[in-house]
Order: sequence, then structure tokens, then C-alpha cells
Amino acid sequence: MTDTPPEDGLFAVWTPTQAEFDLFARLSGDDNPIHVDPDFSARTRFGRTVSHGMLIHAKVWALIAAAHPGRRHARQDLMFPAPSYAGEPLAIAVTLRADDPDVLDVVVRRLADGVETLTGTCFVGETS
Repeated sequence: MTDTPPEDGLFAVWTPTQAEFDLFARLSGDDNPIHVDPDFSARTRFGRTVSHGMLIHAKVWALIAAAHPGRRHARQDLMFPAPSYAGEPLAIAVTLRADDPDVLDVVVRRLADGVETLTGTCFVGETS
């Protein structure tokens, strides 16, 4: 399980909250009950509310933007292989590729069991 910073990269631990799920739902318009309704979610296979994938990515991008001011987000390729839950800490690791500083590999894992909840690549560029 990755719970320490990568050698050449960025690292943060974040514990998403139900309040953040609710706020992201209002901002994004994605108010699927799996994200915002604990009673509904308790009856699903997850047993509780699940984070929006793009809320997790927004946290990843905030980490990247803070470390690399002036860079813009060009595009990303992301997968969400497992759910992230409110109240469960996540380890966010961003590794800079040595052969291309505009390409960042991203892995987000649940600290409790090491399961990857977001994997992918972010492509950054200079501000226009």
C-alpha cells in the first residue's frame, strides 16, 4: 500500500466527507442518490455513500496546481476501479515522469485496505 510520498512526486492524505459529496453534487448537478442519500446507499452493494469520481480528481488537480502554479490542465485519462467512501482516508500520490515533465501518473488508494480508487495520467501544459 502506498501511504508515503513517491520519490519524485506529490503526496497528500485526504478524508472525504459527506458534506463535500453534498456540495459537489450541488455544484456539478450530479445528485445521484449513491453520492448523497445515506439511506438509499445503505441498501446498495456499497452499503454507504460513494464519492463522485471527479470530486477525487478535483482534489488531485488541486494538489498538482498548488505544486506547479502557472501550469494548466491539458487532459487526463482516469479510471475509478473501486469506490471511495465518506470518512475513509485516501492517499493521493502523483509521480512525475522523468522522461516527460508534462505527464503525471496518479494513484489514489484507500488507506484502510490499500485498494486503488483512482488511477490514471494527467497531462499538463504551460498557461496560455
